[in-house]
Amino acid sequence: MRMMEAAGKTVEEATQKALAALNLPREDVSVEVIAEASSGLFGLFGSKYAKVRVSEIVTPDKHMSDFLAGIMQHMNISGDVDTKREEDILKINVSGSKMGILIGKRGQTLNALQYLLNVAYHRRFPGDDCRIVLDVEDYRLKREETLRTLALNLAKKAARYCQEVVLEPMTAQERRIIHTALQDNAAVSTFSQGEEPFRKVVIAPKK
Repeated sequence: MRMMEAAGKTVEEATQKALAALNLPREDVSVEVIAEASSGLFGLFGSKYAKVRVSEIVTPDKHMSDFLAGIMQHMNISGDVDTKREEDILKINVSGSKMGILIGKRGQTLNALQYLLNVAYHRRFPGDDCRIVLDVEDYRLKREETLRTLALNLAKKAARYCQEVVLEPMTAQERRIIHTALQDNAAVSTFSQGEEPFRKVVIAPKK
């Protein structure tokens, strides 16, 4: 959190000086008046400037955006970080060029970063039930579409050959996509087996 003290002939003047120095809009700060201006005796002797302490208001969304931006800076990656709050989910999306390093093989780096962001969030805001979902260049949306198509194709295979089909290990988030895609399928059922991080989805034909 950035903070600055400034003085001026009036509280407003002092505040504007601090805002300019911090390069922040008024709505993103809190202003504490340390001392009011005083004109002194006859307006000539003992006059005092107003003094304020201006502090940046750090919202959870901004805190996480800045936290991720700091990680990217250490990785020598530049990009735009956007946040969107949906009830108890904070969605963070990164866009820019050469974002592959943030995604990693099959999203492994992306998932690791998402885990780190969730840990950082709940340490900074304990008791908050918000969940962080990190995406890069809409990778998760494209991955979801791929998994849904995969689930439907493998369901047909399981039903045709009357055999269980075991998928590769996936995160809980990706397993949920498979289960949801096939939950109303009349020909197959799904369940998970194994221990994390090697837990897999099994697509089984209904008898």
